[in-house]
Amino acid sequence: MKNRKLFSLVFVSFFVGATSALSVAAGASTSEGSNAEASPVFGVTLPPGYRDWGFVSVAHEAGNNNDIRAILGNDVAMKALREGTLPFPEGSIIVRLAYAYVPSERNNAIFGREQSFVAGTPTNVQVEVKDSKRYASTGGWGYGQFENGKANPSVKIINSCFACHTKLPAASDLIFTTYSK
Repeated sequence: MKNRKLFSLVFVSFFVGATSALSVAAGASTSEGSNAEASPVFGVTLPPGYRDWGFVSVAHEAGNNNDIRAILGNDVAMKALREGTLPFPEGSIIVRLAYAYVPSERNNAIFGREQSFVAGTPTNVQVEVKDSKRYASTGGWGYGQFENGKANPSVKIINSCFACHTKLPAASDLIFTTYSK
């Protein structure tokens, strides 16, 4: 009986995982322009498996956003970052996961003062894709912003990405984050 329950649990877990993977794959294979999950202007989508990518860095954005961010890169971007290769090669993708920046009541109770901050609720995911031909007018980078797994339809938000990135020194290849070794 125990083996049957274990088998059932493994099968259900596999089925749920396979179904999720198929859903992601189906969304990723949709042709340009027909994907309702693609960002406006650039057509960028959430890359499959991005949460398993290499760690680039973390950042705290104060001011209006007051969030904490984890920055990840695909294999192409990670290789370039490790080797110090700029500009980034074609196919580089950088993903920024943003969360509300909140004090940890549990940790602070243990420490006896407010000193511990953690990631709270997720706010958005931003994606940058390097394709110099497709995104020639924006320095070779295409942008997307996603909330709850869906592309933010605001063209204003997406266009503001490039406007801020152009303020960076040319040597940065329009990327804010530096690699944390």
